[in-house]
Amino acid sequence: MKPSDFPETIQPYLIPRPGGEMVYRCLGCAETFGIDELHYVCPCCHQVLLIEDLQARRLQDLPGSIWHQIFDYRKMLTDPALRGIYRYHEFIGPVLPLDNIVYLGEGHTPMIQSNAQLRERIGVNLYFKNDGQNPSASFKDRGMASAFSYLSYMIGTGQLSDVLAICASTGDTSAAAALYAAYLQQDIKSAVLLPHGKVTPQQLSQPLGSGAQVFEIPGVFDDCMKVVEKLSETYRVALLNSKNAWRILGQESYAYEIAQDFDYDLHKIVVVVPIGNAGNITAVMRGFLKFLDAGIISQLPKIIGVQSKHANPVYRYYREPEPDKRRFEPVTVRSSVAQAAMIGNPVSMPRVIRLVEQYQQHSTEPNVFFVEVTEQDIMDWQLSANRNGHIACTHGGECLAGLVEAIKIGYVAIDETAILDSTAHALKFAGFQDLYFQDQFPPEFQIKPKTVLQNAPLLVAPKNIDRLPEAGKPLEGEDFKQFVDRVAQDIALALRLKKS
Repeated sequence: MKPSDFPETIQPYLIPRPGGEMVYRCLGCAETFGIDELHYVCPCCHQVLLIEDLQARRLQDLPGSIWHQIFDYRKMLTDPALRGIYRYHEFIGPVLPLDNIVYLGEGHTPMIQSNAQLRERIGVNLYFKNDGQNPSASFKDRGMASAFSYLSYMIGTGQLSDVLAICASTGDTSAAAALYAAYLQQDIKSAVLLPHGKVTPQQLSQPLGSGAQVFEIPGVFDDCMKVVEKLSETYRVALLNSKNAWRILGQESYAYEIAQDFDYDLHKIVVVVPIGNAGNITAVMRGFLKFLDAGIISQLPKIIGVQSKHANPVYRYYREPEPDKRRFEPVTVRSSVAQAAMIGNPVSMPRVIRLVEQYQQHSTEPNVFFVEVTEQDIMDWQLSANRNGHIACTHGGECLAGLVEAIKIGYVAIDETAILDSTAHALKFAGFQDLYFQDQFPPEFQIKPKTVLQNAPLLVAPKNIDRLPEAGKPLEGEDFKQFVDRVAQDIALALRLKKS
């Protein structure tokens, strides 16, 4: 539909114009810095940054009911710049002209309600939000759409040229960064650093296929992160990890979509998020806070952050009930099927601390909780979810395991509705499923398969018949009829079928 087809009261707001005044805000010294230069940490105290719109109060000039209509009517527009995360342009990148928006199909991923059997087993109503249905098959595309739209703007205004985008990754970040860089390849090249042997073959194939320069180094993600931080401090590169505050902006869209999908009524809603580098949970909290401040929602949903026992620094920090006694300490990670969670020193931890504090201040009761789960539970619940019609990745399994734990502790009540973040596509982690089915997990994972969840193909090759079909050698006549009859009989016997 065209803007002229909509109610006249909404037409002036449908196509957003550049506005606002965006700056980097340091979480340490509170200094601000212009966005005309690339910044990843504060130039003064080296703390992490968030991007703030100094004119955000203008968003309160419209009542929440009008914002609801703006976003709902924008659903029907065909302009590519507004079909993805920039449906919420005023809240993500208001200074960016629509011509600079990079859209590859990210955002507005489906939210799938679990079937009655799984809901009954878990004890609450729940949905999986399938962020694996983003273009590179993970939630990281949300942040990359924002970060690369900003780079496109900087290049278009002549403030940047010959950009090298670089990131450290456990797999999904590299796939997303390489994909978006490939789309803008005339102006941007990409390089990614991966921990050798710690990325699935499917994830490794993605940046290679997008043409990125891929470097594998010994160690884990935290080691890769230190190297790219050194490169960003020393050389002119565009860092694409969640240390990049533009990444956080894009990932806020996850919260905006949930609000819109529930008609902006978040009463008794619980959002369950896995924690890796802590950028995603930061973005989700910040997104809901922005919508609350603008009057678009009237209540903040409950947030549950989940970590594996093999990489749990955030959980350990909040395990101390007294805020004044909390001390953050990085941990040495162990092998995890939730590979994006194998981060012992998340760069966004200062953002988490700040935003949890703000979130609690705007809630009438405790509203952010953290739980830890075992590797065994992650795999068991991932497979259980997928046996009930989902396409959950291991991080989706981590969320479901976390929800079960949160219910057990009492953080989630039976009359609440949970939205679980399945951050990537299940096929990215098919190798872990195979290890489970074949009972071949290395001991360090501490995973033993449950027989009821194992599965394997059955070879049906009937004996006592003269010929079997082969590639390029099909059967014909009586031989083919005999083969079909015998195979059908064997399958019917295995399935215990009754004749009609």
